[in-house]
Amino acid sequence: MSKLLLGTALAILLGACNKPADTPASEASTQEASATPASDTNAPPAQAPEPETSVASAEVGDKAVDDAIDTLLGDHARYQEVINAYQKAVAQRDKDAVAALIDYPFFASIDGKRTSIKNAAGFVENYDKIVTPAIASVIEAQKYSELMVNGKGVMFGSGETWINGICKKGSADCSEFEVKVVAIQPGGSG
Repeated sequence: MSKLLLGTALAILLGACNKPADTPASEASTQEASATPASDTNAPPAQAPEPETSVASAEVGDKAVDDAIDTLLGDHARYQEVINAYQKAVAQRDKDAVAALIDYPFFASIDGKRTSIKNAAGFVENYDKIVTPAIASVIEAQKYSELMVNGKGVMFGSGETWINGICKKGSADCSEFEVKVVAIQPGGSG
């Protein structure tokens, strides 16, 4: 089952109340969520579609991701804005722009130890140890139509990045939230 179909199925099954979900609990739960294969490896290779078909497929995929985000997490436009800004900042190696998209305190594996990053300055200082070339490559290559969406947020690749809504203080029902990067880590499939 594709990540997109899994996310859509979860959206239907969970019937969430349009508020941001919890952040990924740990790398272990992230790895479990990302262990779903992207495609059936026993299926024969598909023939390349005509260009018009591929554009239509991407639009259908984008709509499915939008719908899953709307159902599970909240306003997809807010998520899409952060996703695009994040990919652009990583591609340009704009450490300050990436740091501005992070939810603090932020936990990262630095030199093999789980480390708490308290603010943007600390993130920028450790950027190269957090956003490794392998992780940056996954972030840059991620297609919106292929994002996996579940109750833990929006997942890039095999769990290298998670983006989710963070409730603002004083918003008991979480109707006021910010969309932030909540995890950057090595992916579940290595």
